Amino acid sequence: MVNANKIEKFFSNSGTRNEVRERVIAEFLKEAPGTGNGENQSKYLYFVETLKDGNRIYLERPANLHNGFDFLINVENINFSTTNRIKYNPSHDNIFNDLKAKKAESPENYKKLYKLIEDVYNCNEIQDKNLKFKEGYSVDLILKVAKWFFIEQDIRYWNYSGRAMFMSGVPTP
Repeated sequence: MVNANKIEKFFSNSGTRNEVRERVIAEFLKEAPGTGNGENQSKYLYFVETLKDGNRIYLERPANLHNGFDFLINVENINFSTTNRIKYNPSHDNIFNDLKAKKAESPENYKKLYKLIEDVYNCNEIQDKNLKFKEGYSVDLILKVAKWFFIEQDIRYWNYSGRAMFMSGVPTP
């Protein structure tokens, strides 16, 4: 994203759903307004998490659909595309399919991972406890991306089920 304002900001996942949502929205409210389309729109990249491998998760605003406080979740240097193109923004299906593979690989470890995802869902800080799987994305990436899917859905779908929409797709142990 050319000419984007770049902001490094950590957002705690601690508190109530509303407190977490309010922290993020309060930061977005500081953005300068745009004056038109293209180069005249205001653009922001929020670097919000650093993975153990050094790659960062960043939020891109505005998102493709330009819907209010919406944002696109991206992970540096991780290609989530299932085709020949490059796509740094994970989809729900990328995460759900990876979780299904982890569950098949080790049902016992997957139970532990599911509990960690529930902790993130319940607005607790992320703790991956060095849980590892042979294949797929790191547990660190899964938990931090899930955090941002939960927050994104609480912002977009607050008057509906919010974060429960993503959680309902996470395979149960």
